[in-house]
Amino acid sequence: MTREEPVVVGAFDLIVTIINKGWADEVVEAARRAGAEGGTVLYGRGTGVNERKSFFGILIEPEKEVVLTLITRERTRSVLQAIIKAGQLERPGTGIAFVLDVSQVAGIIHLANPTDSDGGCTGSE
Repeated sequence: MTREEPVVVGAFDLIVTIINKGWADEVVEAARRAGAEGGTVLYGRGTGVNERKSFFGILIEPEKEVVLTLITRERTRSVLQAIIKAGQLERPGTGIAFVLDVSQVAGIIHLANPTDSDGGCTGSE
């Protein structure tokens, strides 16, 4: 017998923040203070227009941290502003943040209906 997993359909956003290595903890903490529950940190490499560096003629790709923050839409603006401030994203070469619309989510029933004690919310009310 297969049990269908609950899927939340609703107003969620994913804030994607790409920053220089070493800034993720500060960005995640600022997002928490602004109302996010946390974030997922991934590691990568890449360059932007302000970061082209070479060593003996060899192009060096700086290490990056990618922070994924899933947030209810009503909190997106305040969390994004906190991320911009914490990551100093108003300064050139520090990183980028953007928001993606999320149409369906599984595994976060508590965000869709915090008063639902049995976790059975489908989010389709």
